[in-house]
Amino acid sequence: MLDGSVLVIDDNKSVLSALEILLQDEYREVTYISNPNQISSFTNIKEVDIVLLDMNFSAGVNTGNEGLYWLREIRNKAPDVSVIMMTAYGAVDLAVRALKEGAVDFILKPWNNEKLLATVKSAYKLRESKKEVVKLKQKESGLKQVLNENKSPIIGESTELTAVLKLAHKVAKTDVNILITGENGTGKELIARELHRMSSRSSEVFIPVDMGSISETLFESELFGHLKGAFTDAKEDRIGKFEAANAGTLFLDEIGNLSLQTQAKLLSAIQNKTVVKVGSNKAIPVDIRLICATNCNLNKMVSEGVFREDLLYRINTIHIQVPALRERENDVLVLSDYYLNRFAKKYGKNGLRINKMAQEKLKEYSWPGNVRELQHTIERAVILCDGNVLKPSDFLLNTSVENHQSSEPDTLDEMEKRMIQNALNNNHGNYSAAAAQLGITRQTLYNKLKKMSK
Repeated sequence: MLDGSVLVIDDNKSVLSALEILLQDEYREVTYISNPNQISSFTNIKEVDIVLLDMNFSAGVNTGNEGLYWLREIRNKAPDVSVIMMTAYGAVDLAVRALKEGAVDFILKPWNNEKLLATVKSAYKLRESKKEVVKLKQKESGLKQVLNENKSPIIGESTELTAVLKLAHKVAKTDVNILITGENGTGKELIARELHRMSSRSSEVFIPVDMGSISETLFESELFGHLKGAFTDAKEDRIGKFEAANAGTLFLDEIGNLSLQTQAKLLSAIQNKTVVKVGSNKAIPVDIRLICATNCNLNKMVSEGVFREDLLYRINTIHIQVPALRERENDVLVLSDYYLNRFAKKYGKNGLRINKMAQEKLKEYSWPGNVRELQHTIERAVILCDGNVLKPSDFLLNTSVENHQSSEPDTLDEMEKRMIQNALNNNHGNYSAAAAQLGITRQTLYNKLKKMSK
């Protein structure tokens, strides 16, 4: 027995009796109405899976117009219900009209029992498919809402930040490609998310991709997808980030760290607005809003031959430069208060405040790690503090970096950190070139940087 409900609407009692005998053992619930006027008072019509509706109810009338009228009424009340029309007067044009009005099938009286059961079962499967589509859409909507949720708002009142946000809001409604530049920790992804939130694609998904974490061998698979069996570990079909972001926004962070080979593949996808999965020859069209970000000087990299000029033109229709925290001094204390309240609540230390001398210390520091460093500094101070007032001694600042690391490193970790930083500086932030200088792979370099940032 199928877990479905059927509603039969027919004024012929012998028809109702015959369908009761035929359907009662096939479906969980079978209900009958002999007068179509009762449809208006049938409150559970949306819960019905299948309706069997007679085409004619008045004596001597066989035009089918009555059935079409009640079909429209049912469709208005419950658009997803599968309706099967029944009539003793078969005509092709009548069947076509019924299907155009939204019926899923047509049965002639007298019917063949096996054929009728097959028709009703097909209608039930269609109804289940519609239910599944509704569930999937609701789930998709919920997932998009979670993915698009920005848990770290853009905090600041400085004129420098205000100018950036004004430009972002001005171009957000367009679909132009945007390049966001700025030092590490300045909040480039927050700006990208704000652009998406203000865009016409805000109801669609925002997909961020850290290009620095993707190895060159997996570049195409990660961004364009692959087919099952395309390579050793391809155990199932997989869509890439481009396809996942279709109709939404794709954010490519650390784009300055791509090799020339991967730059060429990315350029092709952007130009053609299509992707080809690994193991396939079929081009898949994609509709995305592209936002890229980097802490590198791409113009200088172009002149040095390590970044493609044509790719730069493609991603750089609008350029947004995010200021460093030291350039927006008025925001240091605003951000400090925001993170102080956030972490005080998180760690159950409500009532904390920063005294004047500590505020001056925070304002005078250059914050080479920008907002991210400030966030970690405040969190560490909240965790370790003993009283309700945070003093200058509660804030451990990395003055060795601020003094350009003039002293000799005391540990191997410090030496490694300095070597990596020097390699990145010498190569203008390009991970591939820095890794080559250090004699390690780009992935190893990226892993070390992630460890250092913790």
